[in-house]
Amino acid sequence: MLNIYLVIFITLIAALIASFSQILYKRGLPQKLKGIIGAIGAYRNKWVILGQLGYLVALVVYLYALQNAPLSVVYPVFASTFIFTTLLSAIMLKEKLSIYRISGVLLVFLGIVIIALSIS
Repeated sequence: MLNIYLVIFITLIAALIASFSQILYKRGLPQKLKGIIGAIGAYRNKWVILGQLGYLVALVVYLYALQNAPLSVVYPVFASTFIFTTLLSAIMLKEKLSIYRISGVLLVFLGIVIIALSIS
């Protein structure tokens, strides 16, 4: 069994990879998908394929973390994807950060910190 803080770090890495994959998806998708055929056709785009590969890597890392710590710790820490995706969207996609989004990110962060502090 790994040290719980190492597992938290590994989970954060998985969350960061999954968040970056979301950015790749967004870059690769057209403005509007035309039904299921359009969604399948999106897999011809290199950014969508890279996003899918990123998700696969994130899943493998996440499952490794899950093997070594309780679900009640790993899953809430994986919620940091909300934080990473919001920040990466602002930086890479130039999306606006409203006070509501910033407040939400801070609440998610606070929840993760509380979970981490509850580990004994």
